[in-house]
Amino acid sequence: MPNPYPEAYLQYLCRFHGDRDYFECHEILEEYWKTQHPPREIIWVGLIQIAVALYHQRRGNYPGAIKMMNSALHILKDREQRLAALGLDPSALLDLLTQRLTELEAGEAYRSLNLPIVDADLLAKCKQRCAEQGFCFGQPSRMDDEYLLHKHRQRDRSSVIRERQESLKKKQQRRAETANPDQKRNANS
Repeated sequence: MPNPYPEAYLQYLCRFHGDRDYFECHEILEEYWKTQHPPREIIWVGLIQIAVALYHQRRGNYPGAIKMMNSALHILKDREQRLAALGLDPSALLDLLTQRLTELEAGEAYRSLNLPIVDADLLAKCKQRCAEQGFCFGQPSRMDDEYLLHKHRQRDRSSVIRERQESLKKKQQRRAETANPDQKRNANS
């Protein structure tokens, strides 16, 4: 039987429930989301933001966690059918996220969270993947793993910086061309 879920989503779920590397969850789904042809499905952004919220909460960044969880809830609340198509229980997920937001606003300490996967085949695939990658599905987050807790500080950002610089250069070129259209015509002559 063919796999009805994108590979990136399976890997996101494996990392989310396996090693609790929320930063990697964000990277995996963001990369997938960027490869989609417009219009890109916003559902992926909501799932990314859940991982980012938990990453922030685990690090003690409650303002960042609250902002991301609010945003995730805003995106996901009207997409119950799509969540169900992704093998999740929409009502249980939204209740879980609302409860976590309340806990964040109260300043409660981080604890691991499992997404309510209701598709038995999906759950079995996630557990199998976790085992293949040396993770135990559903294990609590390792709070003593500094790399896991502060991964954003320790990764190589040179490609991201390069992309931003190139994007800024292109914007500046477009602005210059818009400000002086004669210059472009003369350059093409």
